[in-house]
Amino acid sequence: MLLTKPKQNLLLTLAWQSIANGIKNGKPLKIDVTRYPADFAELRATFVILEYKHSPRGSFGSLRPIRSLAEDVCENAFAAAFCDRHFPSVTDMELEELQIQIDLLSPLQNMAFSSEVELIGQLRPNIDGLVLEDEARHACLMPAHWKTFNNPMLFLQQLKKKAGLPVTYWSKNVKVSRFTIENIS
Repeated sequence: MLLTKPKQNLLLTLAWQSIANGIKNGKPLKIDVTRYPADFAELRATFVILEYKHSPRGSFGSLRPIRSLAEDVCENAFAAAFCDRHFPSVTDMELEELQIQIDLLSPLQNMAFSSEVELIGQLRPNIDGLVLEDEARHACLMPAHWKTFNNPMLFLQQLKKKAGLPVTYWSKNVKVSRFTIENIS
């Protein structure tokens, strides 16, 4: 789903309003999705990333669609501003200069492979985000991480490390899904 520029701007406005509502009322903006474009009511997974003066300020998101696009953006914007344990809550003084990025995730696509080498051969640098699952361990890397881990083997090794697994770990139980994003900022 590629959104028009006016719809992208509307989603960014909803994210900003949800953060402003959080500062004022301590909770995310509640909306009536029927008052927005029809595609805003579709179940979608999103990530919201915040920056203040070119420094990370929070991020939060969902990998699987659990609510409408508009509601997911409002909830994740609030959570990025107030629930990311790596950062203090966003303040009123930061709100005007806060940069908001919304990543709309495609549905997760389960990947089929019989070996780690086969999996690595299927990865699409700068396109794929990945979710790795192995029993109780799981991790996700967004497509933007290709800038840091710029080849498929390094990308997969970082994903394993993030899941708490050794970089040399491999098991027949490993499941990997891929997704792409539509970036709005």
